Amino acid sequence: MKQTEDNSSGNRTKRSDESSRNQDTVTGSAAGNRVRIDGVRKTFNDGSVVACDDVNIEIDEGEFVVLVGPSGCGKTTTLRCIAGLEEPDRGAITLDGEDITGLKSKDRNLAFVFQSIALFPHMSVRKNIRFGLDMNTDLSSEEKRRRVEDVAETLDRKPSALSGGQQQRVSLGRAMVMEPAAFLLDEPFSALDANLRDHMRVEVKKIQRELNTAMIFVTHDQEEAMTLGDKIVVMNEGYVQQIGTPYDIYNEPTNRFVAGFIGSPSPNLLECTVERTADGFALESDFHSIPATETQAEHLEQYVGETVIYGIRPEYLDLENDRGAFVADLDVVEPLGDRDAVHLSADGTDLSAVTSQGEISRETDRIHVDIQTEESWLFEKNGSRIV
Repeated sequence: MKQTEDNSSGNRTKRSDESSRNQDTVTGSAAGNRVRIDGVRKTFNDGSVVACDDVNIEIDEGEFVVLVGPSGCGKTTTLRCIAGLEEPDRGAITLDGEDITGLKSKDRNLAFVFQSIALFPHMSVRKNIRFGLDMNTDLSSEEKRRRVEDVAETLDRKPSALSGGQQQRVSLGRAMVMEPAAFLLDEPFSALDANLRDHMRVEVKKIQRELNTAMIFVTHDQEEAMTLGDKIVVMNEGYVQQIGTPYDIYNEPTNRFVAGFIGSPSPNLLECTVERTADGFALESDFHSIPATETQAEHLEQYVGETVIYGIRPEYLDLENDRGAFVADLDVVEPLGDRDAVHLSADGTDLSAVTSQGEISRETDRIHVDIQTEESWLFEKNGSRIV
């Protein structure tokens, strides 16, 4: 893809044919898609602010799709266009093959769960859950009662007596009783504490699996995206950067932005100069000469003498006490439960590695480092993936 973090003009170009083919492979054909977004663009301030552009996503029935990216990347605007809360400048949104781009929100058969829980404080839980049914359907009182009882899991109390997690469950219940074609959720867990967020992730995933209903979930939290999504849509500066499974996104990022955004600790992204050697090619950094793999060497002829970005995830740096490709200073060991994040520096370059708990002593000053070169990526300086 042409969208990169280093070349803002590149974010305004269309995706390459190769990236388009990759996206088509992930999303499949239009047949059987519950929700389809085709070339959606939305601007504000008379077109001077581009919120999202050239957005193409397909969501199948029963699929959990997560839109993820930094603040201001266009993910919420895209969701609001799907919901009918914003009208796109161009492009189309279809539901089960029907163009719903011009329909009002209430006529789209979609349920929206907002970031703000927004329950009515004077109503009981059951009345809050039933509210949408009373406003938007002609169902009988008995059918409404049945639906409410099917999803009401708490006592008939007022929202003020509920915890944040319980209130969010009520908000979800209000959406569930509508039996929509798809659920749209805009960062619904942002106000919850860490433990409750973890619990709600599992709960929402279970609900979605039981209902087998398409769900489109917006978050800026890459960990949340990785744990929830069947398919992840990474966005930046209004453009889709990559679409794929969590494993696709993590292991094979399309560009430097995706590589750097997904994963914690973040991957090591090193500026290197491509040099020809007797054995092939090497990537010369400020602190180490990294031999290119055979696969990388096939693509490096045109980059000799130029700067490229060498990417390697922290788990693919091996730390040893007495041997390794180069030596680095040990700065910080950060406990992460069953593993440690080890932060290093080599000739002014910061590096991160991940080890088993307690494997590296905090008293160590210098440590030897090896790189599992077969697990690395190469990017052009503007951020596009080379190999």
